[in-house]
Amino acid sequence: MFRRFLLGTFAVSALAGTCAIAQEIKQIKSEIGSFDYSLLTAKKKIVQSQSIASEETAPGVAAEAVGPDQEALAKAAQNPIASMISIPFQWNATPGTQWAPNSLDPDAKHDKTLNVINVQPVFPFKLSDDWTLVTRTIIPFINAPFAKPKFDLTPAGETYFDGWRETYTFGVGDVNPTGFFVPTLEGNFTIGFGPTLSIPSNKIPLSNGKWTAGPALVGVYTKGPWVVGGLANNMWSFGGEDDRKDVNKFLIQPFINYNLPKGWYLSVSPIITADWENEDNGWTVPVGAGVGRVFTLGKQPINVSLHAYYNAIKPEIDGEELLGDWTIRTQVQLLIPTSKK
Repeated sequence: MFRRFLLGTFAVSALAGTCAIAQEIKQIKSEIGSFDYSLLTAKKKIVQSQSIASEETAPGVAAEAVGPDQEALAKAAQNPIASMISIPFQWNATPGTQWAPNSLDPDAKHDKTLNVINVQPVFPFKLSDDWTLVTRTIIPFINAPFAKPKFDLTPAGETYFDGWRETYTFGVGDVNPTGFFVPTLEGNFTIGFGPTLSIPSNKIPLSNGKWTAGPALVGVYTKGPWVVGGLANNMWSFGGEDDRKDVNKFLIQPFINYNLPKGWYLSVSPIITADWENEDNGWTVPVGAGVGRVFTLGKQPINVSLHAYYNAIKPEIDGEELLGDWTIRTQVQLLIPTSKK
């Protein structure tokens, strides 16, 4: 019943949002030209920030590991294709973000903060003795810097555009489910592969307005205190709003985790992305690391981590970098190990 309740809750969240575009934006676009606001948030990079460093397990971690073996549970929380239910709540904050290039708004400055809270439920389903299906759904709640057009009247009573009123917009972003088919393998190496999908669920700038899909692949090597691997996917648009830009985006996330005594661990898990449709520079390359710990609160195992990444290479719009220099990633993850049969 608990699993059914969780699945129902996240299914409702996944359907939240609307594909409507704000009327005033349509009006001003007809007067001053078309502008793709969805790029401003560098949203895909953050929304797909699937905190691999906090959703991991060597497949089949048993409930007995919760109490006496924190190291085993920590490794379990570091494997994105583990046979363990987990519910991460991840907050990504990028201060110093600019809402638009100065070619659009000369008054725009790097004085805003892009906030994204990802709810990322992970559920494994045993298909047979040889295969497990691990599903991961990212539901982003985004608070993005945005602006609304200001209009005024001339002495003759004619309406004219009078700049932008900078503000924020909040809502559910594109929902991203992924399914990994994981074969049962001997040894320290595990792989998973399957489809990933992005569902447009809201308006500019929270959504790119396109249905996208593509292949996803993950590999994990676990030995001693180390959990090392990587995840990669590429998605292409195949439907959605006709007036929105086509999507062709790549993501790769290598991860290195070194586990310490008493559930502590060190982690490097940058999320590197490329927007192949960006005519300027579409790459985002962060550099940084983090620390985390797995512990129990009552009988509930919890994984908490804190990461900081310097965005060494940032995407450009009209030749200008809009994303802030640093992204801080904080996560609290509920772990629900499976029981041995």
